[in-house]
Amino acid sequence: MEGSEILELYEIQYSDLVLLSSSLSSCSHQEEMIMENLGPTGPGLLAIANVPDVSLLRRKLLHLSRRLSLHRPEDRKRILREHKLGSDVPLKNPDRNASSFAMQLKYAHGPESIETKPSHRVDSHLNLENVNIGSTSDFQDDGFDDLENMFKALGFCMMELGLCLARICDRAIGGNELEQSLLDSCAAKGRLIHYHSMVDSLVLREDGRRKGSSKKHANNHARSEQKLSKGANLDTNGNEVRPCEIHPNLWQQWHYDYGIFTVLTDPMFLLSSQQTTANTEFPISSDQECASPSGHSYLQIFHPNKNKVLMVKSSPESFIVQVGESADILSKGKLRSTLHCVCRPARLENLSRETFVVFLQPAWSKTFSISDYPMEYFKPGCQPLEEAEENNFVDQDQNALTREFQKTVPPLSARLKDGMTFAEFSRETTKQYYGGSGLQSNK
Repeated sequence: MEGSEILELYEIQYSDLVLLSSSLSSCSHQEEMIMENLGPTGPGLLAIANVPDVSLLRRKLLHLSRRLSLHRPEDRKRILREHKLGSDVPLKNPDRNASSFAMQLKYAHGPESIETKPSHRVDSHLNLENVNIGSTSDFQDDGFDDLENMFKALGFCMMELGLCLARICDRAIGGNELEQSLLDSCAAKGRLIHYHSMVDSLVLREDGRRKGSSKKHANNHARSEQKLSKGANLDTNGNEVRPCEIHPNLWQQWHYDYGIFTVLTDPMFLLSSQQTTANTEFPISSDQECASPSGHSYLQIFHPNKNKVLMVKSSPESFIVQVGESADILSKGKLRSTLHCVCRPARLENLSRETFVVFLQPAWSKTFSISDYPMEYFKPGCQPLEEAEENNFVDQDQNALTREFQKTVPPLSARLKDGMTFAEFSRETTKQYYGGSGLQSNK
């Protein structure tokens, strides 16, 4: 789908976001544009540009993502432990499509300590002045010494962006449920993600073959080769999922995020190479930062109002904010969640993709009411096939995509019941996507 129509995101400047979030007035043009892009007729996401003092921090942290993913397992375990990071993918699986490193990011001391000034709205004692970012020349070193502080500093910055946006949306919707729901959760989840190039997969497979028993790897070798040649599809939790018939080569399958907002960096792309020398036991893999080969992010969304797939383009070093299903529910449909995936570039086996994501969600005990939620939004994320055919919708590719969504994306109506807590909703969502009988389980 690299030929998909390009969506250039609506972009708001950071300075305007802060001013708008602290303003008592409403109905400004920018507020209208925010709600138009995040609402039921829009794509469900936007970009925030020119956030101060984070450019070098973003670059260094994203560079570390690949290096941490390809580190020797015993060294990686030590680094993760020292920097209070975990992983939500099985890093022992050499056929995984992505490596992910996660941390809970806590708001300062709960809602009572949050002040009006945006910079005080999260725990800011680890500001950029306390982080040894270094310079671009440091990128040749491992540079893991300040990983925890860099992770937190960028994460807290992105939490601030989400809180500012929640306040603006609350004012347009009425009340303050979105912002208060974020604060009541007391924490967000940060995730540093490396989407593997095929070269990375080769390095991991060869490394695993050396460490494992010859019998075990002999039995699994054919399966690994087959997955590698096809580009094994894994969800972000590391579960192997059924290949998408329409888009067989995805880094991440089609899904909805089920929190309130997902804030993510504009991705970085790295070109990698592999060589083996007589003096090394393992292949040497190097990387070089490059521009997106197609000029976009390789994040794809399905735009329900246009009933088509769009490829997302954002300005370099901006932050993308996506609406999750919890915001959709809490806003009574005034914000619409985004069905999305991440596709792998064709014919570029040495290209990897790096990003940093913060998931903003309500408290696990938050109760959802659907009494005022528009029932038509309970449908799957695209026009039903029968309706498309009745309307003489003749685009066969689109009909095929509609069928694919119906087979792989569980509708909200099957996952959400009135009175559910967020914890119950998230468990049911995970079960229906990736559980033993889930639509994207390894059957």
